[in-house]
Amino acid sequence: MTMKCRVTILFMLATFFAMGQVKKYDLQSLLKSKKLAIVNRTVSSIADNKKAVKFDERSDEGVAWLQGVTFSSGTIEIDLRGQDVLQKSFVGIAFHGVNDSTFEAVYFRPFNFHAKDTVRKIHAVQYISHPVYTWRKLRDERNGIFEKGLIVPAPDPNGWFHARIEVLKDVVRVFVDDDAEPSLTVNRLNDRKSGTLGLWVGDGSGGEFANLSIKQN
Repeated sequence: MTMKCRVTILFMLATFFAMGQVKKYDLQSLLKSKKLAIVNRTVSSIADNKKAVKFDERSDEGVAWLQGVTFSSGTIEIDLRGQDVLQKSFVGIAFHGVNDSTFEAVYFRPFNFHAKDTVRKIHAVQYISHPVYTWRKLRDERNGIFEKGLIVPAPDPNGWFHARIEVLKDVVRVFVDDDAEPSLTVNRLNDRKSGTLGLWVGDGSGGEFANLSIKQN
């Protein structure tokens, strides 16, 4: 067997065994080592035991892309904290990013978690696919399909909650905390197979993030 063949086989074996493994990310370490490409926000570390990072509040969307990380399909897990302030808290994960304006995302509106209004209550978790399928376009044209309420009991809108996002070839499923059933199941709105992954906040929103892990299929 030639040296080239041995190298090829070893690479294939390494790739095979890496698939299905969970990789955990220390967000504070990534921030300190400048491995977060931050767009339209300032991100800082939080002095707590979760090793969390915090986005400031500004107009328009903000994102922090993980440099050197390409995500295709699998499971993304993250702890998130927003706030119970109407129209001021949108926190989530962007994936399959091509650039700062072309990506998919799943995000939450914590101010709707315990809303008494039944319409607001079903706008707790959202899937989008920018630049074409914004939340506004999806709500206007396909209302109630790409955003849903959370399976009760919904988390504290001012506290930490855990999200598990399963991204498959054609489908995205979103689970909150220890729920066995997804709060949101949608068909994906593009056919991109991979792209960058980042922490995402919406217009006028800050947000806090910790304990990111990724399991690639």
